[in-house]
Amino acid sequence: MERYSSYCYRAVAGIVVLNAAKNKPADAGLTLPQGFTATVIAENPGSTRHLVVTPQHDIYVHMASTRKSKGIIVLHEENNQATVKTSFGDYGGTGIAIGGGYLFASYKGGVYRYKLDGNNQVIDSTKPELIVKGLVDIDWHQPKAIALDGKGNIYVNIGAPSNICTEKDKNHTGCPLLDSAGGIWQFKTDKLNQSYAEGVHYARGLRNVVGISWNNQADQLFVMQHGRDALHDLYPKLYTAQQSAELPAECMFALKQGDDAGWPYVYYDWQKNKNMMGPEYGGDGEKAADPKYINPVAAYPGHFAPDALLFYTGSQFPAKYKNGAFIAFHGSWNRAPLPQAGYCVVFQPFKNGRPDGKWEVFADGFAGTAEQKASGAAVHRPTGLAQGPDGSIYVTDDNKGNIYKISYKK
Repeated sequence: MERYSSYCYRAVAGIVVLNAAKNKPADAGLTLPQGFTATVIAENPGSTRHLVVTPQHDIYVHMASTRKSKGIIVLHEENNQATVKTSFGDYGGTGIAIGGGYLFASYKGGVYRYKLDGNNQVIDSTKPELIVKGLVDIDWHQPKAIALDGKGNIYVNIGAPSNICTEKDKNHTGCPLLDSAGGIWQFKTDKLNQSYAEGVHYARGLRNVVGISWNNQADQLFVMQHGRDALHDLYPKLYTAQQSAELPAECMFALKQGDDAGWPYVYYDWQKNKNMMGPEYGGDGEKAADPKYINPVAAYPGHFAPDALLFYTGSQFPAKYKNGAFIAFHGSWNRAPLPQAGYCVVFQPFKNGRPDGKWEVFADGFAGTAEQKASGAAVHRPTGLAQGPDGSIYVTDDNKGNIYKISYKK
Protein backbone atom coordinates (compact mmCIF):
# COMPACT_ATOMS: atom_id res chain seq x y z
CA MET A 1 0.00 0.00 0.00
CA GLU A 2 1.44 3.36 -1.03
CA ARG A 3 1.29 6.19 1.43
CA TYR A 4 -0.19 9.46 0.22
CA SER A 5 2.09 11.88 -1.57
CA SER A 6 0.92 15.29 -0.36
CA TYR A 7 -2.06 16.91 1.25
CA CYS A 8 -4.15 19.18 -0.92
CA TYR A 9 -3.39 22.14 1.32
CA ARG A 10 0.34 21.88 0.68
CA ALA A 11 2.15 23.47 -2.23
CA VAL A 12 2.55 21.26 -5.28
CA ALA A 13 5.56 21.67 -7.54
CA GLY A 14 5.26 22.43 -11.23
CA ILE A 15 1.78 23.97 -11.27
CA VAL A 16 0.40 26.88 -13.21
CA VAL A 17 -2.59 29.15 -12.73
CA LEU A 18 -4.92 28.94 -15.69
CA ASN A 19 -7.32 31.20 -17.50
CA ALA A 20 -11.07 30.80 -17.74
CA ALA A 21 -13.20 31.01 -20.85
CA LYS A 22 -14.30 34.21 -22.54
CA ASN A 23 -17.13 35.97 -20.68
CA LYS A 24 -16.34 33.91 -17.59
CA PRO A 25 -14.29 34.90 -14.53
CA ALA A 26 -10.80 36.09 -15.49
CA ASP A 27 -9.26 33.16 -13.66
CA ALA A 28 -10.78 29.72 -13.10
CA GLY A 29 -8.89 29.72 -9.83
CA LEU A 30 -7.31 26.30 -10.24
CA THR A 31 -3.75 25.05 -10.24
CA LEU A 32 -2.94 22.17 -12.57
CA PRO A 33 0.10 20.37 -14.01
CA GLN A 34 1.91 22.08 -16.88
CA GLY A 35 -0.02 21.94 -20.16
CA PHE A 36 -3.50 21.74 -18.64
CA THR A 37 -6.07 24.53 -18.71
CA ALA A 38 -9.24 24.99 -16.70
CA THR A 39 -12.36 26.86 -17.78
CA VAL A 40 -15.54 27.61 -15.87
CA ILE A 41 -18.18 26.66 -18.44
CA ALA A 42 -21.19 27.29 -16.17
CA GLU A 43 -21.55 29.45 -13.09
CA ASN A 44 -23.84 28.91 -10.14
CA PRO A 45 -26.68 26.82 -11.60
CA GLY A 46 -27.23 25.44 -8.08
CA SER A 47 -25.84 22.59 -6.02
CA THR A 48 -24.41 20.40 -8.78
CA ARG A 49 -23.58 16.79 -7.92
CA HIS A 50 -22.74 14.01 -10.42
CA LEU A 51 -22.88 14.55 -14.18
CA VAL A 52 -22.54 12.82 -17.55
CA VAL A 53 -21.46 14.31 -20.89
CA THR A 54 -22.79 12.95 -24.19
CA PRO A 55 -20.97 12.72 -27.55
CA GLN A 56 -23.26 15.56 -28.69
CA HIS A 57 -21.81 17.84 -25.94
CA ASP A 58 -24.96 17.81 -23.83
CA ILE A 59 -24.35 17.69 -20.09
CA TYR A 60 -26.84 16.06 -17.71
CA VAL A 61 -26.28 17.28 -14.15
CA HIS A 62 -28.00 15.85 -11.10
CA MET A 63 -28.77 18.56 -8.56
CA ALA A 64 -28.62 17.98 -4.82
CA SER A 65 -32.11 19.38 -4.34
CA THR A 66 -34.96 21.08 -6.15
CA ARG A 67 -34.79 24.31 -4.18
CA LYS A 68 -33.35 26.35 -7.07
CA SER A 69 -34.14 24.20 -10.08
CA LYS A 70 -35.52 20.89 -11.22
CA GLY A 71 -33.63 17.82 -10.10
CA ILE A 72 -31.79 17.35 -13.42
CA ILE A 73 -30.57 20.18 -15.60
CA VAL A 74 -29.46 19.71 -19.19
CA LEU A 75 -26.82 22.02 -20.63
CA HIS A 76 -25.30 22.22 -24.08
CA GLU A 77 -21.64 23.14 -24.37
CA GLU A 78 -20.21 25.06 -27.26
CA ASN A 79 -16.94 27.00 -27.41
CA ASN A 80 -16.25 26.25 -23.74
CA GLN A 81 -19.53 27.75 -22.60
CA ALA A 82 -22.54 25.79 -21.40
CA THR A 83 -26.10 27.06 -21.62
CA VAL A 84 -29.16 25.45 -20.08
CA LYS A 85 -31.38 23.65 -22.61
CA THR A 86 -33.99 22.27 -20.25
CA SER A 87 -34.54 20.73 -16.85
CA PHE A 88 -36.81 18.07 -15.40
CA GLY A 89 -37.42 15.87 -12.38
CA ASP A 90 -39.10 16.74 -9.09
CA TYR A 91 -36.40 15.04 -6.99
CA GLY A 92 -32.84 15.89 -6.04
CA GLY A 93 -30.03 13.39 -5.68
CA THR A 94 -26.55 12.43 -6.78
CA GLY A 95 -26.31 9.40 -9.05
CA ILE A 96 -26.63 9.76 -12.82
CA ALA A 97 -25.44 7.56 -15.70
CA ILE A 98 -26.07 6.78 -19.37
CA GLY A 99 -26.07 3.30 -20.87
CA GLY A 100 -28.07 1.01 -23.14
CA GLY A 101 -30.13 3.85 -24.58
CA TYR A 102 -31.28 5.18 -21.20
CA LEU A 103 -30.47 7.93 -18.73
CA PHE A 104 -30.46 6.62 -15.15
CA ALA A 105 -30.91 8.93 -12.16
CA SER A 106 -31.24 8.09 -8.49
CA TYR A 107 -33.46 9.61 -5.85
CA LYS A 108 -33.41 9.03 -2.10
CA GLY A 109 -35.36 5.78 -2.30
CA GLY A 110 -34.38 4.28 -5.64
CA VAL A 111 -33.57 4.80 -9.32
CA TYR A 112 -35.46 6.05 -12.39
CA ARG A 113 -34.62 5.60 -16.06
CA TYR A 114 -35.50 7.76 -19.10
CA LYS A 115 -35.48 6.52 -22.69
CA LEU A 116 -33.03 8.38 -24.95
CA ASP A 117 -33.25 9.02 -28.68
CA GLY A 118 -30.40 8.60 -31.16
CA ASN A 119 -28.90 11.93 -30.07
CA ASN A 120 -28.92 10.97 -26.38
CA GLN A 121 -31.78 13.31 -25.62
CA VAL A 122 -34.52 12.27 -23.22
CA ILE A 123 -37.63 11.46 -25.26
CA ASP A 124 -40.23 12.20 -22.55
CA SER A 125 -38.98 13.63 -19.29
CA THR A 126 -42.48 13.53 -17.76
CA LYS A 127 -42.64 9.73 -17.83
CA PRO A 128 -39.65 8.21 -16.06
CA GLU A 129 -39.70 4.47 -15.43
CA LEU A 130 -39.06 3.32 -11.88
CA ILE A 131 -36.54 0.48 -11.88
CA VAL A 132 -35.54 0.44 -8.18
CA LYS A 133 -37.73 1.43 -5.23
CA GLY A 134 -38.07 1.12 -1.47
CA LEU A 135 -34.44 1.67 -0.47
CA VAL A 136 -33.45 3.06 2.92
CA ASP A 137 -33.80 6.86 2.75
CA ILE A 138 -33.04 8.12 6.26
CA ASP A 139 -31.51 11.60 6.13
CA TRP A 140 -27.88 10.68 6.91
CA HIS A 141 -26.06 9.48 3.76
CA GLN A 142 -29.30 9.53 1.84
CA PRO A 143 -28.03 10.17 -1.76
CA LYS A 144 -27.62 7.05 -3.89
CA ALA A 145 -24.53 6.91 -6.12
CA ILE A 146 -24.81 4.56 -9.09
CA ALA A 147 -22.65 2.82 -11.70
CA LEU A 148 -23.33 0.67 -14.78
CA ASP A 149 -21.23 -2.31 -15.88
CA GLY A 150 -22.36 -2.40 -19.51
CA LYS A 151 -23.70 -5.91 -18.97
CA GLY A 152 -27.23 -5.01 -17.95
CA ASN A 153 -26.53 -4.33 -14.27
CA ILE A 154 -26.70 -1.20 -12.17
CA TYR A 155 -24.89 -0.88 -8.84
CA VAL A 156 -26.45 1.30 -6.15
CA ASN A 157 -24.77 2.53 -3.00
CA ILE A 158 -27.02 2.52 0.05
CA GLY A 159 -25.17 4.52 2.67
CA ALA A 160 -25.51 3.66 6.32
CA PRO A 161 -27.47 6.35 8.21
CA SER A 162 -24.81 6.33 10.89
CA ASN A 163 -21.22 7.03 11.80
CA ILE A 164 -20.53 3.72 13.53
CA CYS A 165 -23.85 1.82 13.39
CA THR A 166 -25.30 2.48 16.86
CA GLU A 167 -23.31 5.24 18.55
CA LYS A 168 -25.39 5.25 21.72
CA ASP A 169 -24.78 1.55 22.39
CA LYS A 170 -21.33 1.06 23.92
CA ASN A 171 -21.78 -2.72 24.03
CA HIS A 172 -21.72 -3.41 20.30
CA THR A 173 -22.21 -6.99 19.23
CA GLY A 174 -23.41 -6.52 15.66
CA CYS A 175 -24.88 -4.04 13.20
CA PRO A 176 -28.50 -4.58 12.11
CA LEU A 177 -28.19 -1.73 9.58
CA LEU A 178 -26.13 -3.97 7.30
CA ASP A 179 -29.22 -5.88 6.18
CA SER A 180 -30.47 -2.88 4.18
CA ALA A 181 -27.66 -0.27 4.13
CA GLY A 182 -23.92 0.11 4.42
CA GLY A 183 -23.20 -1.64 1.14
CA ILE A 184 -23.68 -1.98 -2.60
CA TRP A 185 -26.73 -3.62 -4.21
CA GLN A 186 -26.90 -4.85 -7.79
CA PHE A 187 -30.10 -4.58 -9.86
CA LYS A 188 -31.04 -5.15 -13.50
CA THR A 189 -31.24 -2.16 -15.83
CA ASP A 190 -34.13 -3.65 -17.86
CA LYS A 191 -36.49 -4.62 -15.05
CA LEU A 192 -39.03 -2.29 -13.44
CA ASN A 193 -40.07 -1.89 -9.80
CA GLN A 194 -37.24 -3.87 -8.24
CA SER A 195 -36.88 -3.79 -4.47
CA TYR A 196 -34.37 -5.39 -2.12
CA ALA A 197 -35.92 -8.80 -2.78
CA GLU A 198 -35.15 -8.61 -6.51
CA GLY A 199 -31.65 -7.18 -6.03
CA VAL A 200 -28.33 -8.78 -5.15
CA HIS A 201 -26.53 -7.71 -1.98
CA TYR A 202 -23.30 -7.32 -3.92
CA ALA A 203 -20.89 -6.06 -1.21
CA ARG A 204 -21.26 -5.08 2.44
CA GLY A 205 -19.34 -3.28 5.15
CA LEU A 206 -19.11 0.08 3.34
CA ARG A 207 -20.21 3.01 5.49
CA ASN A 208 -20.99 5.29 2.57
CA VAL A 209 -19.86 5.34 -1.04
CA VAL A 210 -20.31 8.41 -3.25
CA GLY A 211 -17.49 7.74 -5.72
CA ILE A 212 -18.34 4.57 -7.64
CA SER A 213 -17.30 3.41 -11.11
CA TRP A 214 -16.99 0.28 -13.22
CA ASN A 215 -13.38 -0.25 -14.35
CA ASN A 216 -13.51 -1.75 -17.84
CA GLN A 217 -9.83 -2.62 -17.88
CA ALA A 218 -10.15 -4.67 -14.69
CA ASP A 219 -13.77 -5.65 -15.44
CA GLN A 220 -14.56 -4.87 -11.82
CA LEU A 221 -16.45 -2.42 -9.61
CA PHE A 222 -14.36 0.16 -7.74
CA VAL A 223 -15.64 2.41 -4.96
CA MET A 224 -14.40 5.17 -2.67
CA GLN A 225 -15.59 4.84 0.92
CA HIS A 226 -16.18 7.72 3.33
CA GLY A 227 -14.50 6.51 6.51
CA ARG A 228 -15.89 6.85 10.00
CA ASP A 229 -15.43 9.86 12.28
CA ALA A 230 -14.90 10.68 15.97
CA LEU A 231 -12.25 8.21 17.15
CA HIS A 232 -10.97 10.70 19.72
CA ASP A 233 -14.38 12.13 20.63
CA LEU A 234 -15.77 8.69 21.44
CA TYR A 235 -12.56 7.11 22.76
CA PRO A 236 -10.24 9.84 24.11
CA LYS A 237 -8.20 7.31 26.11
CA LEU A 238 -7.33 5.36 22.97
CA TYR A 239 -6.82 8.08 20.34
CA THR A 240 -5.35 11.56 20.46
CA ALA A 241 -7.09 14.43 18.68
CA GLN A 242 -4.37 14.42 16.03
CA GLN A 243 -4.75 10.68 15.43
CA SER A 244 -8.48 11.23 15.01
CA ALA A 245 -7.77 13.98 12.47
CA GLU A 246 -5.64 11.63 10.38
CA LEU A 247 -7.62 8.41 10.79
CA PRO A 248 -9.18 6.41 9.42
CA ALA A 249 -8.06 6.53 5.80
CA GLU A 250 -10.49 7.20 2.98
CA CYS A 251 -10.28 3.96 1.03
CA MET A 252 -10.53 2.70 -2.53
CA PHE A 253 -11.91 -0.83 -2.78
CA ALA A 254 -12.00 -3.17 -5.75
CA LEU A 255 -15.13 -5.26 -5.19
CA LYS A 256 -16.27 -8.71 -6.13
CA GLN A 257 -19.68 -10.13 -5.31
CA GLY A 258 -19.79 -11.21 -1.68
CA ASP A 259 -16.94 -8.98 -0.47
CA ASP A 260 -17.09 -7.47 3.03
CA ALA A 261 -15.07 -4.28 3.61
CA GLY A 262 -15.65 -4.50 7.35
CA TRP A 263 -17.52 -1.37 8.44
CA PRO A 264 -18.38 -0.83 11.29
CA TYR A 265 -16.15 -3.51 12.75
CA VAL A 266 -12.88 -2.30 11.23
CA TYR A 267 -11.17 0.78 9.87
CA TYR A 268 -8.03 1.19 7.78
CA ASP A 269 -4.91 2.79 9.30
CA TRP A 270 -2.67 4.17 6.53
CA GLN A 271 0.18 4.69 9.01
CA LYS A 272 0.24 1.00 9.92
CA ASN A 273 -0.89 -0.09 6.45
CA LYS A 274 -3.48 -2.51 7.80
CA ASN A 275 -7.07 -2.99 8.82
CA MET A 276 -7.64 -2.32 12.51
CA MET A 277 -10.34 -3.61 14.84
CA GLY A 278 -12.78 -0.81 15.67
CA PRO A 279 -12.88 0.36 19.31
CA GLU A 280 -16.63 -0.30 19.52
CA TYR A 281 -15.91 -3.96 18.83
CA GLY A 282 -12.93 -4.58 21.09
CA GLY A 283 -10.19 -2.62 19.33
CA ASP A 284 -7.67 -0.48 21.15
CA GLY A 285 -5.82 1.20 18.30
CA GLU A 286 -3.33 -1.69 18.11
CA LYS A 287 -5.38 -4.82 17.43
CA ALA A 288 -5.51 -5.91 13.82
CA ALA A 289 -8.85 -6.76 12.25
CA ASP A 290 -10.08 -10.21 11.34
CA PRO A 291 -8.50 -11.12 7.97
CA LYS A 292 -11.90 -12.10 6.57
CA TYR A 293 -12.45 -8.42 5.75
CA ILE A 294 -10.97 -7.23 2.46
CA ASN A 295 -8.17 -4.66 2.36
CA PRO A 296 -8.41 -1.48 0.29
CA VAL A 297 -6.36 -1.29 -2.88
CA ALA A 298 -5.40 2.33 -2.11
CA ALA A 299 -5.80 4.69 0.83
CA TYR A 300 -5.93 8.48 1.26
CA PRO A 301 -5.90 10.99 4.15
CA GLY A 302 -8.72 10.84 6.67
CA HIS A 303 -11.90 12.90 6.26
CA PHE A 304 -11.12 14.17 2.75
CA ALA A 305 -14.61 12.95 1.66
CA PRO A 306 -14.21 11.30 -1.77
CA ASP A 307 -17.30 12.14 -3.83
CA ALA A 308 -16.47 10.94 -7.36
CA LEU A 309 -14.34 8.33 -9.09
CA LEU A 310 -13.52 8.43 -12.80
CA PHE A 311 -11.34 6.06 -14.83
CA TYR A 312 -9.76 7.99 -17.67
CA THR A 313 -10.11 6.28 -21.05
CA GLY A 314 -9.51 9.27 -23.34
CA SER A 315 -6.53 10.05 -25.52
CA GLN A 316 -6.26 13.82 -25.02
CA PHE A 317 -4.24 13.67 -21.78
CA PRO A 318 -0.64 12.43 -21.67
CA ALA A 319 -0.15 8.66 -21.68
CA LYS A 320 0.46 8.43 -17.91
CA TYR A 321 -3.21 9.21 -17.29
CA LYS A 322 -4.61 6.45 -19.52
CA ASN A 323 -6.72 4.01 -17.47
CA GLY A 324 -5.77 5.80 -14.25
CA ALA A 325 -8.27 7.12 -11.72
CA PHE A 326 -9.32 10.67 -10.93
CA ILE A 327 -10.91 11.22 -7.51
CA ALA A 328 -12.84 14.32 -6.45
CA PHE A 329 -12.37 15.08 -2.76
CA HIS A 330 -15.18 17.22 -1.37
CA GLY A 331 -13.06 18.35 1.58
CA SER A 332 -13.03 17.92 5.34
CA TRP A 333 -14.85 19.57 8.22
CA ASN A 334 -13.39 17.60 11.12
CA ARG A 335 -9.59 17.54 10.94
CA ALA A 336 -8.98 19.78 13.96
CA PRO A 337 -6.44 20.39 15.45
CA LEU A 338 -4.94 20.06 11.94
CA PRO A 339 -6.00 22.44 9.14
CA GLN A 340 -9.01 21.34 7.13
CA ALA A 341 -7.95 19.80 3.83
CA GLY A 342 -9.07 18.16 0.63
CA TYR A 343 -11.15 20.28 -1.78
CA CYS A 344 -9.16 18.94 -4.74
CA VAL A 345 -9.07 16.40 -7.55
CA VAL A 346 -6.28 13.85 -7.33
CA PHE A 347 -4.88 11.37 -9.82
CA GLN A 348 -4.12 7.77 -8.88
CA PRO A 349 -1.92 5.93 -11.38
CA PHE A 350 -3.05 2.42 -12.37
CA LYS A 351 -1.31 -0.50 -14.02
CA ASN A 352 -3.08 -3.64 -15.21
CA GLY A 353 -6.28 -2.62 -13.49
CA ARG A 354 -4.80 -1.89 -10.05
CA PRO A 355 -3.40 1.23 -8.33
CA ASP A 356 0.30 1.54 -9.03
CA GLY A 357 2.38 4.20 -7.31
CA LYS A 358 1.66 7.29 -5.29
CA TRP A 359 -1.32 9.48 -5.89
CA GLU A 360 -0.79 13.13 -6.77
CA VAL A 361 -2.76 16.34 -6.56
CA PHE A 362 -4.09 17.09 -10.05
CA ALA A 363 -6.45 20.07 -9.63
CA ASP A 364 -6.32 22.34 -6.60
CA GLY A 365 -7.49 25.83 -5.71
CA PHE A 366 -11.22 25.12 -5.46
CA ALA A 367 -11.36 26.18 -1.81
CA GLY A 368 -10.10 29.73 -2.33
CA THR A 369 -7.45 31.27 -0.09
CA ALA A 370 -5.22 29.30 2.24
CA GLU A 371 -7.21 30.68 5.15
CA GLN A 372 -10.52 29.63 3.63
CA LYS A 373 -9.17 26.15 3.02
CA ALA A 374 -7.64 25.70 6.46
CA SER A 375 -10.80 26.87 8.24
CA GLY A 376 -13.12 24.71 6.15
CA ALA A 377 -14.88 27.75 4.64
CA ALA A 378 -14.23 26.52 1.10
CA VAL A 379 -15.64 28.58 -1.76
CA HIS A 380 -15.97 25.56 -4.06
CA ARG A 381 -16.09 21.85 -3.25
CA PRO A 382 -15.39 19.27 -6.00
CA THR A 383 -18.19 16.72 -6.23
CA GLY A 384 -18.72 15.14 -9.65
CA LEU A 385 -16.41 13.99 -12.46
CA ALA A 386 -17.13 13.11 -16.08
CA GLN A 387 -15.14 12.57 -19.26
CA GLY A 388 -16.15 14.46 -22.38
CA PRO A 389 -16.13 13.21 -25.97
CA ASP A 390 -12.81 14.93 -26.72
CA GLY A 391 -11.09 13.54 -23.61
CA SER A 392 -11.48 16.63 -21.42
CA ILE A 393 -12.78 16.07 -17.91
CA TYR A 394 -15.56 18.00 -16.17
CA VAL A 395 -15.78 18.79 -12.47
CA THR A 396 -18.85 19.96 -10.57
CA ASP A 397 -18.93 22.01 -7.39
CA ASP A 398 -21.91 21.59 -5.07
CA ASN A 399 -21.21 24.70 -3.04
CA LYS A 400 -21.43 27.52 -5.59
CA GLY A 401 -22.44 25.26 -8.47
CA ASN A 402 -19.63 25.96 -10.92
CA ILE A 403 -18.87 23.42 -13.64
CA TYR A 404 -15.22 23.26 -14.70
CA LYS A 405 -13.74 21.82 -17.89
CA ILE A 406 -10.12 20.69 -17.74
CA SER A 407 -8.25 20.13 -21.00
CA TYR A 408 -4.71 19.46 -22.16
CA LYS A 409 -2.72 20.85 -25.06
CA LYS A 410 0.89 20.11 -25.85
